Amino acid sequence: MSTIAPIAEQKEKKIDFQHIAVATDFSAASKRALAHAATLARRYGAELSLVHAICDEPREPVPMDPLPREVDRQRLKAEQKMKQLDEESHLQDLHHRTLLQYGSVWDLVHSIVEHDEVDLLVLGTHGRGGLKKLALGSIAEEVLRLATCPVLTVGPNASAPKSDVADFKSILFATDFGPASANAFKYALFLAGARAKLTLFHTVPPTAIVDIGPAAYCPGTCAAGELILWQSRTRQESLRKLRALVPSNANLANEPEYVVASESLSEGILAAAAACQAELIVMGANRARSARLAAHVPWTVTHDVLCQAECPVLTVGN
Repeated sequence: MSTIAPIAEQKEKKIDFQHIAVATDFSAASKRALAHAATLARRYGAELSLVHAICDEPREPVPMDPLPREVDRQRLKAEQKMKQLDEESHLQDLHHRTLLQYGSVWDLVHSIVEHDEVDLLVLGTHGRGGLKKLALGSIAEEVLRLATCPVLTVGPNASAPKSDVADFKSILFATDFGPASANAFKYALFLAGARAKLTLFHTVPPTAIVDIGPAAYCPGTCAAGELILWQSRTRQESLRKLRALVPSNANLANEPEYVVASESLSEGILAAAAACQAELIVMGANRARSARLAAHVPWTVTHDVLCQAECPVLTVGN
């Protein structure tokens, strides 16, 4: 027997949430995100870090050295807001800390993720309007594309946690069968555990002429017949792939549900989440060659799902 597989298994990182970081701008969106992060921290006994990047605005005249703390109004104001957030969020039962630092949101997030071994980053989004610090389509989407750890995004339509401890009863996993989806599925299984109902979802892309071959040039009835046959075969193949994802030793609470749709990807995911009353959506986030450029492409599938989902969305990169 080859020794390659056992070695690969040993090197594979065990999924666990020991350190959760929440990037906050003290907005209502960030407070919703913190509420969800706290429930996960309680469930897994994780350390919780609240981080805030202070915008380094120019002053007149521009000082050559940092301002003394006692006259640094920006930092004092941020400290006051962080203290208030800490008190309002009732985090006394959690091992948590706060971190304030001048600079960009991404630089601060990247630093803490890399140096403090963060297992999960949590963001709150404002939706399509109001491009503030963590507004989706601006910095939050850049963080989503660049982060090396999974990111839980709480959108403007996401409901508040139902309890103080995360206890998902229904999880939707959306896949395109790519490498990012393969990574994301490990987290879907981990979070479902022996409690949640897991629904696996895939959407079949629109059919191009090359897919149905010469029948596209035949009379309408012939082409329609070929199209129906193609759709049936594609659906069955997709269902086979979905079923193959679940290992035989998966300790799931219920038999997984497998759903294949033919609508647009974002609409399909949102419809499937509503149908199974998902309390969490898990999906892969494929990175473009230039993550920073991709972060500013406005109408991505990820963007639409995060903006419209009625539950938090966990994205895992490739």
